[in-house]
Amino acid sequence: MTQQLNNQFFAYTKQATENAFKAQSLALKGLEAVAGLQLKALEQQARDSAAFVAEVLETRDAEALRGLWEKGTTLSREQAERTVAVSQEIVAVAQKTAESLQALAQEQRQAANEAVAAPVAKKAAK
Repeated sequence: MTQQLNNQFFAYTKQATENAFKAQSLALKGLEAVAGLQLKALEQQARDSAAFVAEVLETRDAEALRGLWEKGTTLSREQAERTVAVSQEIVAVAQKTAESLQALAQEQRQAANEAVAAPVAKKAAK
């Protein structure tokens, strides 16, 4: 009896460990995707801002300064739009990761139900 209980316990522990590893892997993939999106957006914003600052430093008269005002507002608007787009992509990645984790949890629940039902079915068949 004790051996059977130990075997069931170890099987359940093994399954739980494997599922925890899968969940961690899914979460890390999601975090990696989010970090990649954010880094890409940050690089683009840094390039755009550096180009704008370089243009500002080359400005010599008031007329060019007026043109920079328009370019500055355009740059701000474009960066805000990019930020919104990246935020939407991040939400999509988070949603996909959550759905994958939910599917994994459902698989684990189903396997646990089957593991509990199998010994009961064997006893009923005897």
